[in-house]
Order: sequence, then structure tokens, then C-alpha cells
Amino acid sequence: MARLLQDTSKFHPSEWYTANRMQRASTESQKSRSECVIAESWRLVDEIEKTTQKTQSDVKKKIDQRREEIKFWKQELDNKLEQIVHETEVLLTFKNRLERALESCKEPLAVAQKCLLYRQRRVGIDLVHDEVEQELLKEAEVLQGIIALLGRTLEQTNEQIRRNRSAKYNLEMDLKDKFTALTIDDYCASLTNDTPHIIYADNAMKLEGNFVSPEDWIDFSNINVEKADKQRNNSLALKALIDSILSQTANDMRKQCEMVNTAFRNRVKEVKDAKHKLETFLVMVMDETASQEKNIAALKKAIADKEGPVKVAQTRLEARNHRPNVELCYDTVHCSLMNEVQEITKNIQRLKDALAQAETELKRLSCRQLSLEEEIKVKENTLYIDEVLCMQMRESLYINNY
Repeated sequence: MARLLQDTSKFHPSEWYTANRMQRASTESQKSRSECVIAESWRLVDEIEKTTQKTQSDVKKKIDQRREEIKFWKQELDNKLEQIVHETEVLLTFKNRLERALESCKEPLAVAQKCLLYRQRRVGIDLVHDEVEQELLKEAEVLQGIIALLGRTLEQTNEQIRRNRSAKYNLEMDLKDKFTALTIDDYCASLTNDTPHIIYADNAMKLEGNFVSPEDWIDFSNINVEKADKQRNNSLALKALIDSILSQTANDMRKQCEMVNTAFRNRVKEVKDAKHKLETFLVMVMDETASQEKNIAALKKAIADKEGPVKVAQTRLEARNHRPNVELCYDTVHCSLMNEVQEITKNIQRLKDALAQAETELKRLSCRQLSLEEEIKVKENTLYIDEVLCMQMRESLYINNY
């Protein structure tokens, strides 16, 4: 019994009460701490919920703002694209005008060169470096200058069209990216916490790829817009230049064409006047030739008519030379007969001299007639070249405004 009272493995009642009190105190303390944690957790949950909602709302607003920015720039790019496309289409029509104007210069140049070649067929004194030739050479020079100018302008137009298309391509690529970005942001704006198929994407937090700053993003589109504006303004200036060049070149061509035609008309009139004078001279020479031929015939007849009188006088002298003896007297009759023979012989010689002179003049008249006839043929050849070959060919020329 004494051993039972002295067993040290048993606790004292006071320890039991103390242990119970400690359990209660510990439990109450733990309960208090747990309640605090729960209260803090609810507060934290509420705070985080509000913060999350606010952050999510802010992000939604930023997405909406970003969408508006993209829409703004997309509209700007659309406007510039429409403008540059329109200007390019208009510039293509101006290019077509230049090409047609350039093509239209070939015929007048060919005609001018043909006229110069035809006029090389003029002969004699008519192969002259006259006003017509001077104007034709000037016309060929003007046309060659216009062809060179139109060619350079066409090259400039092609280069401007290429630049317009380059600006158009940049706008289209930017618009394509803007459309894709707007589509993505529209999708993002439509997402809610209850949207199906939303996922965790831890890798999305990594800044991979070529991210640019908002400033660079604005500058990129702004540069494309400015480039498009610059090319559009260049196109407008080029169109005005093309209009001016086409108008001026057409006026220059018409003016020079009229100068050549006027020179041709004046030259044809001069040649016709010269030909008419030559024909008048020819008629005069032919009339004079006929008169001279009649004169020669009259002279020959006069010479022939003197054969009788000279024969009579000489026969008389011959007969009287046979008078006998003292009858052979150098009397007045014999003296008169001698004088008559001398006189007739002298007059016949005079007639022969006049006949020789008349025949010489007749030859000269014949040479003059041949010369005039040849010169008239020269004028006829010149008129055929200028009036028929050249002027009729030039009648088909018409200078259009392009």
C-alpha cells in the first residue's frame, strides 16, 4: 500500500488541473489566431478581388484606348492609301498621254526628214539652202528636242509611279498589321472571366520578339503617312509639269509646222512666178527665133535676087570688052558698069555679113531657148518635189493635244 502511494509515474491532481487549463488556454489562443487569420483572409480576398477587378477594368480601358488608337491610325492609313491609289491611277493616265504624245512625234519627224531627202533631188540652181530647208531643219531639231524631253518626262513618270507603288505597299503592309492587331485586341476586349477556353499561359510573360515602344509604333505609321503624302504631292507637281510640257510641246510643234508650211507656200509661189517669167521669156525667144528665121530667109532671097543684076552687069562688061580697036573706050557706060558691079558685089557682101550675123543670133536664140527650156524643167522638178511630194505629204499632219 505504501508502494502504491509512492508511485512516481502518476500525476498530481494539481498537474491535471494545470494541464486542462493549459489546453483550454492553448485552444482559445489557437482559435483566436485562426479567427484572425480567417478575418484577414476575408479582408485580403475582398481587397484582392477589388484590386483585380480594378486592374482588369484598367486593362480593359487601356485595350479600348489602344483599339481606338489603332482605328485612328488605320483610318489615316486607309485615307492615305485611297489618295495614293487615286494619284497613281491618274498618273498612269498621264503616262499614257506622254506615250501617245511621244508616238505622235514620230510621223512629223519622219515627214520632215523625208522632205529634206526629197528636196535633195532638186537640180541646178534650185538646189539652194532656202528658207524652206532652214525651217525643215529647225522642225527636225524641234521634234528631236521634244522627243528627248518627253522621253525624260516619261522616265520621271515611271519612277514616280514606282515610288507611289512603294508607298502604297508600305501602307498596305502597315494596314494589314493594324488589322491583325485590331482583330487581336478586339478578341482581348471581348474576353471575360467566364469566357470558355481561356487558359494559363505562363510563357506569355516573357518579352520575346521585336517589341517596339509606343513612340516607335506611332513613328512607324507616321513615317508611312508622310512618305505617302510626299509622293502624292510629288505626283501632283509632276502632273502639272506634264500638262505644261504637253501643252507647250504641242504649241511648238504646231507653230513650227505652220512656219514650214508657210515657207513651202512662199517658195512654191516664188518658183511658179520664176517659171512663169521663164515661160514668158521662152515665148519671147521663140517669137524672136521665128522673126530671125524670116529675116534669114529674106536675106538669102535678097542675096539670090542680086545674082541677076550682077550677072547682067558682068555680062555687059564682058561683051563691051570685045569692042574693036578704038571703040574699046573707057566711057561713062563702062565706068557705070564697073561701078554697078562693084556696088552690087559690095551690097551682096553686106547682105552676106548680115546673114552671118543673123545666123549667129539664131544660134544664140536656139541656145537661149534650150537654156530656158532646161530651166523651166528645173522649176517643174522643184515644183513637183515641193508642191506634190512634200506639201501633199504634209497635209496629213495633224498635231493633237494630249
